[in-house]
Amino acid sequence: MLRTAYLKQPFQKSHSSFIMRPALFLTCIPLLILPSCKKKDKAAGGPPPPAAVTFSAAASETVAVTRELPGRVESVRVAEVRARVPGILLERVFKEGADVKAGDILFKIDPAPLEAARDNAQAALVRTQATLAQTSNDVNRYRGLVQSKAVSQQTFDNANAANLVADAEVKAAEAALKTADLNLGYAVVTAPIDGRIGRAQVTEGALVGQGDATLMATIQQLSPVYFDFTQSVTDMLSLRRAMESGEFAKADPSKSAAKLILEDGTEYAQPAKILFSEAVVDESTSMVTLRAEIPNPDKILLPGMFARIRVVQAVRENVVTVPQRAVTRGPGGIGTVMIVDDGNKAQVRTIKTDTAVADKWVVTSGLKAGEKVIMEGLLKARPGADVKPEPYVPPAPAAEDKDAKKG
Repeated sequence: MLRTAYLKQPFQKSHSSFIMRPALFLTCIPLLILPSCKKKDKAAGGPPPPAAVTFSAAASETVAVTRELPGRVESVRVAEVRARVPGILLERVFKEGADVKAGDILFKIDPAPLEAARDNAQAALVRTQATLAQTSNDVNRYRGLVQSKAVSQQTFDNANAANLVADAEVKAAEAALKTADLNLGYAVVTAPIDGRIGRAQVTEGALVGQGDATLMATIQQLSPVYFDFTQSVTDMLSLRRAMESGEFAKADPSKSAAKLILEDGTEYAQPAKILFSEAVVDESTSMVTLRAEIPNPDKILLPGMFARIRVVQAVRENVVTVPQRAVTRGPGGIGTVMIVDDGNKAQVRTIKTDTAVADKWVVTSGLKAGEKVIMEGLLKARPGADVKPEPYVPPAPAAEDKDAKKG
């Protein structure tokens, strides 16, 4: 009996524990199920609210037809400083790369040989003047004697001819002396124009001007400067045809100024003035060369510098424009925009664009002026779905941009 009771006791304890655990598990199931049911009921509610978007109305405006054309900066005047007399270079006076004025001393050539030549010319002049005085006296003396038949007419004529020759020799000697004085002055080489002088091509001790006019330095005028640029004949003809057909109107040169775009992409502050275009076409490139004049007070533009010039060549009136950021490009470059219709529903429009004007595209088809083009919220808006439109407000410029504009 005692053994039987001992065996039942463990069995009963384990059986009761087995019965209680499923009951506890069942009581916990509703607690786990209730929250998930509430989430499903909430998600299965009404339709989502309309997507919030901002829009900008497509504008109808007059835009300028501009071209950005490549070219290079050229000096208005270039002067090559050369040795005009032979001699040994004694001194370079200027500083390379400095701005010089017309008349500033640049080089000094040994003047000793030139001074000797000047003295020789002066002595020759004195000699010819003495000869002239003698022949003049002979003419005056023979004039009275020929009348009294004391001398022959032939003697008088010879004396008169000798006097004329002596007078000519005096004039030649005077010219030679003047030339010698000029050559002596050329021993001091001065700047012919205002501008910036480059490096010296010769050094002290060099023999210059012997047989040819030795190049010593180059001066270039940097304010103002020229900008020579090219445009294709095809582009010029298409613009002319568009203006003749009335699609484009001719731009008023007094109201539009060309702007220079430097190689780093920045816009040069000073406006450019178009001077002329060449009357011939380059046969090898089919390009026409044009020239503009640009002020350069700070000497930023240097000869040979590459840049582009933005030229207003025509205007287009009453064209539809749309901000570039609102246009999405698909395969093949097809442009699309999303608009808000009269029922505040989003709709997709396929558009064709022509040229870019600042931050806008010129639209040739697919969009009318005044239609509301979605600017922000494109990812939320679905074609045909309701949207909540609000006017687009451009962001305020950053503080750094304001400071840059003030500067």
